[in-house]
Amino acid sequence: MRTTTDKPTTVAHLDAGPVEYRWEQRGDATVVVFHGGHVRAGLAVGEDVFAEAGYTILAPSRPGYGRTPLSTGTTVTGFADVTRTLCAHLGITKVAAVIGTSGGGPTAVAMAARHPHLVERLILQSAVGPLPYPDRRTRLGAKVMFAAPTEPATWGLMRVLLRHAPDAALRLLLGSLSTLPARNVMANLRAEDRVALATLFSRMRSGRGFLNDLHTTPDVTADVGQPTLVIATRHDRGVPFAHAQTLTTAIRHANLVESHADSHLIWLARDWPNIAETIRVFLTTDPPRHQPAGDPHHGQLQ
Repeated sequence: MRTTTDKPTTVAHLDAGPVEYRWEQRGDATVVVFHGGHVRAGLAVGEDVFAEAGYTILAPSRPGYGRTPLSTGTTVTGFADVTRTLCAHLGITKVAAVIGTSGGGPTAVAMAARHPHLVERLILQSAVGPLPYPDRRTRLGAKVMFAAPTEPATWGLMRVLLRHAPDAALRLLLGSLSTLPARNVMANLRAEDRVALATLFSRMRSGRGFLNDLHTTPDVTADVGQPTLVIATRHDRGVPFAHAQTLTTAIRHANLVESHADSHLIWLARDWPNIAETIRVFLTTDPPRHQPAGDPHHGQLQ
């Protein structure tokens, strides 16, 4: 995992409202990345495999994050449609894959379901699925820590802790992202990963987006006909593994790749290079021309 720094973004003023986005142009093929909670377009999290394979990356800030206001799109289906408009605005007529990471999963699913002529494939990484999310305790805590008056102070205190006691801060944060003891997760991290995580967490902000993510979203998984890769670990406390299992069952052409990561952050696992190769092969495999609704095809890759 590379150290994450803020990358340049711009704002498109669409009929639906402003959308902040990062557009890194490389090759002819484009992937659209919907990041998870506390992450805006300027933070490139979990994108290395796509950049290294030469894909152009379009990463919009979802509603309430960065410079995308809550009023733009608002819901996951609404913002999926806004992103379709953003693609047209940029001249993008085909998307090789939509990637949904963590809380960005429902928006990615909605975009694949609502715009099948644009989106060829779907990749879900530690993604929230069509199950109740999060649990009541987490929801109540989030409403206290990430409400508009308290959110700046919450992240301000975290940045102070990361600066003066980084290991303690990482143990605290990883405790919410892993079912394993945080000390064990820390012990398995490489020195460069600790630096990268401290840098990433110090740049996170929730804005009004994280509380918006806690709203119930419509289940449109049955409308997804594209080939889908679902990647998750059983040690994920942030988004339990049951979400990945449900997504794999509900989406007709879905395969589940089980990561052996210690936490929600699957890019830190020792088996990530193998999973990255699976992603590269998936992206270069021609998608089927037709996905009949009555043809269930589910599988699991190890």
